[in-house]
Amino acid sequence: MSAAGTGAAGTGAARSDASPIAAHTAPGRRGVVVGPVGLAWRPLVFWYTVAALGTAVLLVVLGVAIGSTWITPVTVVRSLLGLETGPDAFIVENLRLPRVLTGALVGLTLGVAGALTQTFTRNPLGTPDIIGVTSGASVGAVAAIVLGGGTYSVSAIVLGGGIPIAATIGALVAAVAVYGLGWRGGVQSYRLVLVGIGVSATLDAVTSYLLVRAKITAAAAASQWLVGSLSSTSWTTVWPLLVVAAVAVPLALATSAALGIGQLGDEVATGVGLAVQRHRLVVIALAVVLTAAAVAAAGPVGFVAFVVPQIGLRLAGTNRPPLLLAGALGAVLVLAADLLARSAFPWQVPVGIVTTVVGAPYLIWLLVRHRKEMSR
Repeated sequence: MSAAGTGAAGTGAARSDASPIAAHTAPGRRGVVVGPVGLAWRPLVFWYTVAALGTAVLLVVLGVAIGSTWITPVTVVRSLLGLETGPDAFIVENLRLPRVLTGALVGLTLGVAGALTQTFTRNPLGTPDIIGVTSGASVGAVAAIVLGGGTYSVSAIVLGGGIPIAATIGALVAAVAVYGLGWRGGVQSYRLVLVGIGVSATLDAVTSYLLVRAKITAAAAASQWLVGSLSSTSWTTVWPLLVVAAVAVPLALATSAALGIGQLGDEVATGVGLAVQRHRLVVIALAVVLTAAAVAAAGPVGFVAFVVPQIGLRLAGTNRPPLLLAGALGAVLVLAADLLARSAFPWQVPVGIVTTVVGAPYLIWLLVRHRKEMSR
């Protein structure tokens, strides 16, 4: 659902006479006001979001159940509720659940980050994958791996503390570079995308240089991580990602109204009182934090931030990707891809390969479609 009231990005204040949770009626649209955040009631978006979240829950149970040892879904649920003990409960709680939860949270954060960047750039290509944020996070994380010792088993403490911070710094530097280089009295979406592609190529070259100069063990660990994998996840991976999602996703939802106003153009948005540049900085910061958290946890899982917002937009029939629906669909995509990667092949395929196989043809189709529209 998208917000109809005023978000936390500085778009104005809610009515002083509004109760904490009060019914609010707008012309032709119902909604509620929860503190400073107004939520429009769009039944189609709501029910698709509920369906996506329900599917994600089912995939979590199925993902925990499937493995080298089959565990019945009933046992999985009982273990999650603390009603089961023994070997099965140990497998569920300590071996499989962290991986599945990491996949769900990675999909959620990437889906919301992609919806944010696609909306404020008003361009379906304006995703963290394309505009350099993911590449920046990758440079930071690879540098942490290479300089921190190289393997998860030898330097788990260094990597656990270093990767999230290094990935966030790398993503932030990349975002600042893209935004600064793309600024010409304002930021145009296509200029931002073109600059982002150039910055991404440069950062990918830096990553390659780090791999070439690294020791064999460090290069092997970084190369496995760069594919996008959930194989090395644990509870120490889940908790930081969960904290980021719990804080950043609600803040992103609170910017929904400002994102809607921004779709009208900078002049109109400024005319109705939106602090455009401050709002964009808030949106970029949220997208950077969400992307960096996902990349730090599982590596650059490709095309999730690109594909799921567009799927959500087409399902809901809205003029911009619904944030929460995009996040729910992202969780579904990553969970389904990981389940397929673990069960459809005689060896475990990294989840990033599966999402790339799904997303790359969609990118080609979108580019071809846009070219045809431009030639009319």
